[in-house]
Amino acid sequence: MNIECPYCEKLTDYNFGDPIIQTHHWIVFLAPNQSNLATCVVALKRDKKTLSGLKNEEWEDFVQLLERMEKSVKIAFDATLFNWGCLMNTFYMEDTLEPHLHWHFIPRYNHPVEFAGHTFEDPHFGYMRPRPPKEISEDVRNQIADKIRKFL
Repeated sequence: MNIECPYCEKLTDYNFGDPIIQTHHWIVFLAPNQSNLATCVVALKRDKKTLSGLKNEEWEDFVQLLERMEKSVKIAFDATLFNWGCLMNTFYMEDTLEPHLHWHFIPRYNHPVEFAGHTFEDPHFGYMRPRPPKEISEDVRNQIADKIRKFL
């Protein structure tokens, strides 16, 4: 999907994933690691490093997007709950890009989900544990993105 915004070219350097949708202030990417089905990154469409100083309209837009994303993924994949995190730690490691404000949207599942010939499981449901990347094809990634879009 071709999404254009004044800031999107810079965001491609961050490898947040494949663009799904955008609002006036935010752009949603399907994250590269789909070990939790429908995991996304939601990035601000302007240069900002921290949550402090977000404009009221950016917060309002984010809350509306949050509600849309949760509803869509609940309908599309029967997610049990959703974790949202604004984790900026890796930007402060050596040889990284400048920090850029973004959220991690991580659906959690208390049951396996069959989709596009894959079984997506959440064996650490209820806990935050690192998960190895789940290998899926570009076609399956596109199917995931399309199913999310369908219910937005």
